[in-house]
Order: sequence, then structure tokens, then C-alpha cells
Amino acid sequence: MSAGNDNVTEKLLHAYRTHQPIPFISQEVSLTEDEAYATQDLLINQLMKDEQSDIAGYKVSMTSEATQSIAQTHEPAYGTLLSHQIHKSESVIKLSQLFSPLIEPEIMFILTADLPSNPTAEDIINHVRIAPGIEVPDARYIDWFPNFTLADLLADNTATGLIVVGEETKPLTYEGFANINLSLVYNDEEIATGSSSEVLGNPIKSLQWLAQKLASHNKRLKKGQIISSGTFISPIPVKKGTYQAKYTDVGTVSVSFE
Repeated sequence: MSAGNDNVTEKLLHAYRTHQPIPFISQEVSLTEDEAYATQDLLINQLMKDEQSDIAGYKVSMTSEATQSIAQTHEPAYGTLLSHQIHKSESVIKLSQLFSPLIEPEIMFILTADLPSNPTAEDIINHVRIAPGIEVPDARYIDWFPNFTLADLLADNTATGLIVVGEETKPLTYEGFANINLSLVYNDEEIATGSSSEVLGNPIKSLQWLAQKLASHNKRLKKGQIISSGTFISPIPVKKGTYQAKYTDVGTVSVSFE
């Protein structure tokens, strides 16, 4: 591991610990994708110690062409979810604990068995439960969205803030996963609608991509882990109040910010 990775990790950890955002690391150092993911691993290892936390799963980001174009990449990216970042529906979150958070309605997959490195759709459907979810991306950079590079994003754990997970239910058919409709409500007013087809055409494909990408990093998806699928809509900046994400055939999840 290079000194550059260590230096970037220290800068990001300092931002976490002091709650002071930093300039993009890409302004000082050039990291390849592999180096940026390696930096993410260093960061996660230290955050696990700082927060007395464990790896709870992964989140998939940039599952649309629009978000991939921001980072000038041709594929999604993943971040690592830690156990202290998982919240139940109807949780109340203090904005003072976050940096510049966004709202992203997503489906949550809860693995009921280890998955192979190249799973079929059937492998996934037979070995998951699902839940309505909301991801709250958050990065440690000044004015981070949508101004990041791929390396900035990956090094800072792909802007992982927290996720909110609703009540589990049984998985849908493959076709059903491609046709989940979303209504996002803020303080009792609908502010956005979306479809699961925005997630690589089908959220199952998001999980397949993740399994393959993790395998290339000598990691795998394990029983009990939670996977956040990728957003149904363009991210929305968080404001104080209550958000509800209502999904056809999956359920409803809510979170409040104060």
C-alpha cells in the first residue's frame, strides 16, 4: 500500500472525527480505481475500530447512465455498509451528525445465504428477502455533489452515510423486480416518483454486478448482509422533516430529520 493511500485515508478520517469537510482528494493526488477502492478498505478498517462496528453489507451507487457520466465511468460503484449506519424505519436522524446528505429511495436485499461470485437471477431470488429502503448518501467533501471524481467517491466509501430499512417481505419475480413503482413523500406531499427499471433495468442486475465486482476484490456476499440496490430517482438534498418512500409490492419506509 502506498503512502498516498495512507495519506488520503488520514485526511478522510480527520474529516469524520472532526466533522469538518475537506477539499476533494483528487485536487492533491491521482488515484486509479483500484487504488481508490484500496483506500476505501483502509478507511473501513479504521472506522470499524472507531465506531466498534462490523461490515453489515454493501451499497451500489451510480446505477444510471446519468450518475455514471458525472464520474466519467461505465459501471456502478460500491460502498461498504457498517452496522452503525443501519437504521430502522421511522428513525429520527439529527442533521448535525451528517455533512451534506441526500435522499435516495432504494430496495434493500437481505441475503438468506452466501451468494456465488457470478450469481444467476434465480440464485438471487431464491436467497434473499427484500425490504423498502432509503439510502442517505453523505460525503466528507466540501460541496461534494455533483462535483466529485470517481476516485473521490470511491476513497470516501462511495459517499456512504446511512440506510433506513423497512419491514422485510418475500422477493418478487424477476419481472416483478423490474416493475416496482415508487412514490416519495416529504411532509405528506409527494415530491418524486420513480421506477425500479432505473436501476440497471432491474435491481437484480445491480446485485449481480456487485457480486462480480466484489469477487474481483477477493470479497463475497454473505448470509445476513444487507445490500442497497441503487436509487430509483435523482438524489434530493435532505431537509428537516419526514420522508416516506412507498413501493408497490414491497412496502413503505420512513425517516425523519431534525
